[in-house]
Amino acid sequence: QVQLVESGGGLVQAGDSLTLSCAASGRFVSSYVMGWFRQAPGKEREFVAAISRGGGTPYYADSVKGRFTISRNIAKDIMYLQMNRLNPEDTAVYLCAASASGISAMRAANGLDWGQGTQVTVSS
Repeated sequence: QVQLVESGGGLVQAGDSLTLSCAASGRFVSSYVMGWFRQAPGKEREFVAAISRGGGTPYYADSVKGRFTISRNIAKDIMYLQMNRLNPEDTAVYLCAASASGISAMRAANGLDWGQGTQVTVSS
């Protein structure tokens, strides 16, 4: 199990950029696939992006592909989500997640460790 703490959320205007961070702690953090989900009011939690254990392979939801970039610093156990060209539909609580099982479990939100979330609000 790992502990996750997100930061970097805030209020921005449409077209702006924002970078979220997720600091992980615990044993063998580098052995976890890590990712981001988001949940808007009245909507289900949805997968946004994930990154492989070594950081070499990113995965994205179609809705953010080409606008968001996920990365991780293995040495510092920190994951990032660079979000560009934000629009009001991106408004949500963004949650960091970690999976010891792999990308399939991550996408299915199955058995994940979760952070508390950070609010991102995009005004039009």
